Amino acid sequence: MEMKTAVTALSALAHQGRLSTFRMLVQAGHEGIAAGEIARRLDVPANTLSANLNILANAGLIENRREGRSIIYTARYGHMTELLEYLMQDCCGGSPEICASLAEVVLRGHCDVTGTA
Repeated sequence: MEMKTAVTALSALAHQGRLSTFRMLVQAGHEGIAAGEIARRLDVPANTLSANLNILANAGLIENRREGRSIIYTARYGHMTELLEYLMQDCCGGSPEICASLAEVVLRGHCDVTGTA
């Protein structure tokens, strides 16, 4: 991942509403959540949610698909993984104990990118 791509993704997440939306989509797995349901759960107006979803989509963090009359949003786990790998790329500086707790989280399977968490 290039730095510009990482900055765009991190900038998109640097907002309470967008971060809440993204975390909800990560938790939802590959099934995703309809836009109306996201707005209801977060108690945000549709136009605010729409703007936040557009920013997250433009950052490559989410995608959508149409199901009947609904638009279902899902997290792009591959892009999220690339971002995390980018952030961890130079971790530890020769001292693996610094990142040990992060590695344990990954190994415990807190984030199952197959959507079966």
